[in-house]
Amino acid sequence: MKKRAKGENTIQSASEEICAKLFALRDDNYRSFQAKLMPTVDPETVIGVRMPALRRLEKELRNTEQAEQFLEILPHGYYEENNLHGLLIASKRDYSETVESLEKFLPYVDNWATCDLIHPRAFEKRPENLPKQLYIWLQSEKVYTVRFALGMLMSLYLDEAFLPEYAQWAAEVRSEEYYINMMVAWYFTTALAKQWEEIVPYLENKKLSQWTHNRTIQKAVESLRITPEQKSYLRSLRRKSPTA
Repeated sequence: MKKRAKGENTIQSASEEICAKLFALRDDNYRSFQAKLMPTVDPETVIGVRMPALRRLEKELRNTEQAEQFLEILPHGYYEENNLHGLLIASKRDYSETVESLEKFLPYVDNWATCDLIHPRAFEKRPENLPKQLYIWLQSEKVYTVRFALGMLMSLYLDEAFLPEYAQWAAEVRSEEYYINMMVAWYFTTALAKQWEEIVPYLENKKLSQWTHNRTIQKAVESLRITPEQKSYLRSLRRKSPTA
């Protein structure tokens, strides 16, 4: 029991030390600006640390015992603690260790910004088991677990590693959550620019929810990566409300 208590004290000490480092980087003006961008986050939990400073702190802590102790602490009390946690996971090189850490952490993510900053180094070479893992996360009941999986499909599997089934996975996501539906629309907007022939049938055949369908077209029409001819065609595919 004494050994366990000592370990718990060590972890708590690591948390307090890192939190103190975060507060030392506080920028009150940035805090006010940042809090307004995240309606799902209590403003009182935002310290106000700019991302370059947070990334420098992550590099300082990377591969240290203190960082590993910090990763044992969930949930965190502050927005920047979650961001730092995500950056530390993203720096890991081992695939299995990264997945294990994400499985523990993603259920606690409560905003789009923390979710979207996580780009795991271990995923960059697209490990063989990664698509299966992303599919599992797409079935989650946690909003930002689903959003994270969609983001990984978008960033890693729309170029040479693209398979039609991945687009089908994204199209099958159905949710009432704004931050999931926005990521589905973002996925299909990016996919139109990279895999037009495979993706445009999803709009032609109305395979997305009406809101996501129209938001995809809106974002694609605004994109510099979509040709004028393609934009004209996409406009013709807009869906009107039955009551309109």
